Amino acid sequence: MATATLCFCSAKNPIKPSKFRPSKSSLSSYNKPNSSAITTSLSRTISLFPSSTRFGLAKRLNPFLCKSTSTVSTSTTNYEFLDGPTELELRLELGKYAINSTRDIFVDADESSLTVRVQHSGSLWTLMEATCLYDKIKPAETIWYLDDDQLVVNLKKHDPELHWPDIIESWESLSVGVMQLLKGISIYLVGDSSEINEKIAQELAVGLGYTPFTTKELLETYGQKTINSWVIAEGSDSVVDAESVVLESLSSNLRVVVATLGGQLGAAGRADKWQHLYAGFTVWLSQSEATEYNADEDSAKEEARRNVQDGSQAYSNADVVVKLGGWDPNYAKSVAQASLSALKQLILSDKKLPGKKSLYIRLGCRGDWPYIKPPGGEPSTGGDNSQPIL
Repeated sequence: MATATLCFCSAKNPIKPSKFRPSKSSLSSYNKPNSSAITTSLSRTISLFPSSTRFGLAKRLNPFLCKSTSTVSTSTTNYEFLDGPTELELRLELGKYAINSTRDIFVDADESSLTVRVQHSGSLWTLMEATCLYDKIKPAETIWYLDDDQLVVNLKKHDPELHWPDIIESWESLSVGVMQLLKGISIYLVGDSSEINEKIAQELAVGLGYTPFTTKELLETYGQKTINSWVIAEGSDSVVDAESVVLESLSSNLRVVVATLGGQLGAAGRADKWQHLYAGFTVWLSQSEATEYNADEDSAKEEARRNVQDGSQAYSNADVVVKLGGWDPNYAKSVAQASLSALKQLILSDKKLPGKKSLYIRLGCRGDWPYIKPPGGEPSTGGDNSQPIL
């Protein structure tokens, strides 16, 4: 009969983590103070800087230094994952590793990462290095034990109510998880580039199972002419007004991803045209002004913070900002993944947001976001002094 050994994982990491950033590539995030009435809702900014030859996210390496042993990383990890009401169970196949003692197993966890190593044939082998868990855990309450040829790691959720599709935050887990968090509320992509908006909208729609819409395509189909021809014939204000009508029509739809027109040709570039954009979660796809020599995580974060706090651009009304350094269509899925990650953090910071968006839609998208007035009020006139619905 197999015996089970129970061990507790230390919350303090004896291995000092270091940060490694691939050349010209980084991912950063910060929470900005929300100027709306939702004091607990925080927007999140993601910065993406793709290289011309590779794309990488900021990566954590946990080097293990020892005079008599070497560290070997495995390229694949076989594991089983179970999401419970308050706990997570991770089962790793030990397989070829002959573990003679629990002293040969090293489990290191903090709030957002997990590393599992085993001692075998004089070397330390990495069974798993998850540098970005799907959500936070309570590292002090992590335990592990051996069950036949499996290593079982039990992790305590930081948020018991959150469903984990997988142990790590990936495109697959975010697609499933964010779809559940959105509760059908739509997504609108804004920014200076119509091309980028359209490309990311398509990726998000596929991942979430939403329906993609492109206001440029809808307008050109309706007007029987290109946007440029429309501007020449009737002026840019005419295009902005027409897109506002399209956004009004789309605002009552659920489970759609809408790519808006970029720049000042689009309604999203005008602060007075956001009435129906507030019906969904808005993502500002912002291209960084930083050069490749100073486009690091800190400078990108500071640039995004200035853009949002300055408020001079209508795009600063967006719920989420994704900062890009350059653009390559090959990186569209990575940008879409960053957008989902930011939306996930936004909704988790205030789980009432999807319900509030739904209420805003049901009351007719009257432009009173985030100070939603009760039914019967006329927020546009300013004459209604009743308390907002928060």
